[in-house]
Amino acid sequence: KNNHIPYTYIDGSTKKRAKEIKRFQENRDIPVFLLSLKAGGLGINLTAADYVILFDPWWNPAIENQAIDRTHRIGQKQKVIAFKIIVKDSIEEKIITLQNKKEDLINSIVMSEKNVFKTFDENEIMGLFDDE
Repeated sequence: KNNHIPYTYIDGSTKKRAKEIKRFQENRDIPVFLLSLKAGGLGINLTAADYVILFDPWWNPAIENQAIDRTHRIGQKQKVIAFKIIVKDSIEEKIITLQNKKEDLINSIVMSEKNVFKTFDENEIMGLFDDE
């Protein structure tokens, strides 16, 4: 049986990105929009999307978040659900582990900085900006 599902597609080499975005946004017969992660994170607003599925994680989780955020734009009327599909014991699983470690490190630094500033009084904080 042929299970052809109509789709649009953008990657870094796509020349007519706006045309593919418009096809997906305006044509209800095209239920799938395939984007490479980096292409999906730059200059795209997908207010017709209601699911985001990440198959290929990036080392920097901010890149993934930026791509997901492209579906949360003005004009979006639907709830958007994001999934990460990761194969067990794969390089992708190791990337997720690295992402989690980086996030934990960043959170601990941010929390430490907040706690450090709580110990300063007003004069000590103002003293940080004195030229003397």
